[in-house]
Amino acid sequence: MNIGPIATAMVTPFQLDGSINYAATELLIEHLLATGTDSLVVSGTTGESPTLSTEEKLNLLKFVVEKVNNRVPVIAGTGSNSTAASIDLSLKAETLGVDGLMIVTPYYNKPNQRGLIAHFAAIANATTLPIVVYNVPSRSVINMELETVVALSQIPSIKFLKEASGNLDQMTRILSETKDHLKVYSGDDSLTLPLLAIGGCGIVSVASHIVGNDMKKMIVAFQSGNHSEAARIHQTLLPLIQALFKHPNPIVVKYALSKVGIETGNLRLPLVEMTESEKRDFDIIWDHYLNTI
Repeated sequence: MNIGPIATAMVTPFQLDGSINYAATELLIEHLLATGTDSLVVSGTTGESPTLSTEEKLNLLKFVVEKVNNRVPVIAGTGSNSTAASIDLSLKAETLGVDGLMIVTPYYNKPNQRGLIAHFAAIANATTLPIVVYNVPSRSVINMELETVVALSQIPSIKFLKEASGNLDQMTRILSETKDHLKVYSGDDSLTLPLLAIGGCGIVSVASHIVGNDMKKMIVAFQSGNHSEAARIHQTLLPLIQALFKHPNPIVVKYALSKVGIETGNLRLPLVEMTESEKRDFDIIWDHYLNTI
């Protein structure tokens, strides 16, 4: 599976009654595929997966797989803090035709590093799909240490790492130690270019919902050796990226999508909408971005 340099962690659109809005989901898919997205991650953090039932997750995955129709890889977020539940959801997702799985480090339980290895190995052994391991200490409390990542990279189906520790030193050591065994992606939009500069492969992105084309231009500029242009785009993107994460994800990006004509509805509790003042603050940054890019 080749997920390309930009995998978008897709939001889940909702109706006014809180149910999944499939018509808006189809519009979102087409918008993303037309604006630089190389693969889609469905039912992850940005998709408000903790608030989706298992039935909703499977119905959403089935819908996305059918609408994408093999144009790009579809990666299912099937991780949780229960190994057995993650295996069960992964196997069900596999039957729907997804191309890969994204498995987050278990949250709340706080397993040690041996527990992390056992967790991911059990899931990898239960499915034939390629796996993206997702390290996000800010949400799961625990950090996958270098030795753990190296051990997991030896499992044939673990092909990718979404690294959201924000620690470039850690990413550098991972890249050095895993070599060709693991493709490393940033889990932080603001570190896309820095990670590329040290040998990473790309980004599992939130910002690509609204600035995917510009992110793709930045990546192409870097890969073609035009580093000054890549740096210029990165510098222009940064204030907008920071604004997208001023409030818990995906609060801001759902509002931001309305700026590009995509309405994705409300959030599910415990997440709440931005205030009018907060929206105005974002609008200022958005307008400045449009005038400077």
